[in-house]
Amino acid sequence: MSRRLFPPSSVRIIVLADALAILAFTLAGIVAHTGGLSIRGVAEDALPLLVGWFAAAAATGLYRRPSLRAFLITWVLGILAGVMLRAAALGRLDEPRQLAFLATTLVLTLVCVAAIRLVLSSVSGLRS
Repeated sequence: MSRRLFPPSSVRIIVLADALAILAFTLAGIVAHTGGLSIRGVAEDALPLLVGWFAAAAATGLYRRPSLRAFLITWVLGILAGVMLRAAALGRLDEPRQLAFLATTLVLTLVCVAAIRLVLSSVSGLRS
């Protein structure tokens, strides 16, 4: 049996929080690696991850029937898809360092998304 993470009334907040967590990860990475932000850098890095995340969320029903299982599947498949989209768009599919980027992105997006959901849960009384 799947465990519910959040009541249906908070779905919009969770969608926005997930997007903000992924965007925060992306912005931190861009600044750390380039020393600044650009529209192009955000588009190249954030958009593929967001597309991957929300496509996987739609496929798993993460926001229709929230559960830990749907969350974890969305995280793995969504980030994998996003990293692959990014690599394809940048012409880097054959670069071995993309595996390191995938591993880093998987770990840090999980931390970011889980952290923002935990904060929301404690602030608003949502079940975790």
